[in-house]
Amino acid sequence: MGENDTLIVQKLSEDTERFGYFGYSFLSANQDKIQGSIIDGVEPTMETIQSYEYPNARPLFFYIKKAHIGVIPGIQEYALLMISEDAIGEDGYLSEYGLAPMTEELTERTIEAVEDLVVMDLQACTEKMHPLKEFSGFGSACK
Repeated sequence: MGENDTLIVQKLSEDTERFGYFGYSFLSANQDKIQGSIIDGVEPTMETIQSYEYPNARPLFFYIKKAHIGVIPGIQEYALLMISEDAIGEDGYLSEYGLAPMTEELTERTIEAVEDLVVMDLQACTEKMHPLKEFSGFGSACK
């Protein structure tokens, strides 16, 4: 938990009228001090966030230019690092920063998209037509 997140938890626990927004892991680690907000009848849990049933759940996106592969040192390694078990696995370091692991289906498709260097063109980007959008468990953030 970062310095600012600790302060957010402190301020939220001091005043029940306050509202804060941060990663699920911070809520989970501080359930003795703060509570999550139920939105549209859905509680923030690992399951509802992972499935994107929780309305405020959002995916983490990162984009690289395919033309930079082999030109910019380390860019392909960075992309592969972001899909490694160490990063996106259930016990991966991204979960330590508040990110919920993806569903198995979405994890597999994400790994395929990165390994196959799936291209998202400008038109698809402006229309939010992400290559993973149609997979169950992707959520409403990009629909």
